[in-house]
Amino acid sequence: MGWFKKKTVWHKLYDSVTAAENRVPLNHAETVEVEGKKICIAHSSEGFFAVNNKCPHNGFSLGQGFCTEDNAIVCPLHRYRFDLRTGRAKSGLGDYVETYPLETRPEGIFIGLKQSSWF
Repeated sequence: MGWFKKKTVWHKLYDSVTAAENRVPLNHAETVEVEGKKICIAHSSEGFFAVNNKCPHNGFSLGQGFCTEDNAIVCPLHRYRFDLRTGRAKSGLGDYVETYPLETRPEGIFIGLKQSSWF
């Protein structure tokens, strides 16, 4: 009988912090695609964050939104706000977006995606 094992696979997003800042200015976001997943990369005053690009309320692109001073990404369609650290809705509703880890390394900024495999 096989078992599932989840491991984190790291993918390079940007060559450096400066390159990331040039692509995603402070308080802005962009959508990237990694391994077939659309991911919102947001740049807030607390740094760079990665969350699922799809707003759970109506499916709109969070990458087209903006960041707030309280470290949230705002959906441009209906102004739903999600905490960039936890992914939870700031409204107190049960909505949330998946978050992904980012790592800054000498060779660039990387995103970690979980991958399942049998062992």
